[in-house]
Amino acid sequence: MRERRRQQPIRKKYEEDFEHHERWLVSYADFMTLLFAFFVVMYAISSVNTTKYQIVGNAIGSAFGKNRVFINQNDALLLQQTPQMRLPRPRPADAMLKREREQMTGMARDLLTALAPLVSQGKVRVTETARGISIEISDSILFAQGEAGLSAGSTEVLQAIAQVLKADTHAIQVEGHTDNVPIARAQFPSNWELLAVRASGVVRLFVENGITESRLVAVGHGSNQPVASNDSADGRMRNRRVKVMILSGLPEVVREVPLLPKP
Repeated sequence: MRERRRQQPIRKKYEEDFEHHERWLVSYADFMTLLFAFFVVMYAISSVNTTKYQIVGNAIGSAFGKNRVFINQNDALLLQQTPQMRLPRPRPADAMLKREREQMTGMARDLLTALAPLVSQGKVRVTETARGISIEISDSILFAQGEAGLSAGSTEVLQAIAQVLKADTHAIQVEGHTDNVPIARAQFPSNWELLAVRASGVVRLFVENGITESRLVAVGHGSNQPVASNDSADGRMRNRRVKVMILSGLPEVVREVPLLPKP
């Protein structure tokens, strides 16, 4: 028995596995697949698919309980365009404000030209304010002291103003101002009656020189808005005046000037 066991042939060990020398092809194929997928994704992002956007939009709308979202061809073309920096369009209020300012500035320049001699003498003052154009005329040019009738020399001044304003459409407010010295006459019991008649006389002359009556209004302020002290004769003379206001066509809120920050 022992001899037979010794005579049995010895089995060979399991042969070693065969080594595959082309294993790198698997990694290379995986890399090429990933690279192809990357380019496909990049192409899908760069091109707009209308159907895809509709599907995504409808899905989002359904999730939030909203109506379906549809994207037309024009919207898809807009999405394909490269974003460009665009200058903001001027708002209608800004354009209207600019046009109104240019018109008022041109009118103020024309009035200064027409009234240049009196402006240089300090008897007429033309300024542009937030309300419009202000023309302050000393009453010594228009009226005799304590009288309401227009003097002979006042006609030329008011006619020159009317020639500039009659082709315009802005509202005109004629304001009468006096000093604080009371007047007591049978015709004018107080300064209120005096300035009311004076302002009405200026309005009437404007109408006679071609300004539409619906644009005009007469206002009396009395001595409530002095521009100088009433303690001196010169100050009282400055306060006795007629102001012609060409009112701006824009609301004052649009022409509001922002406050400067406190230092």
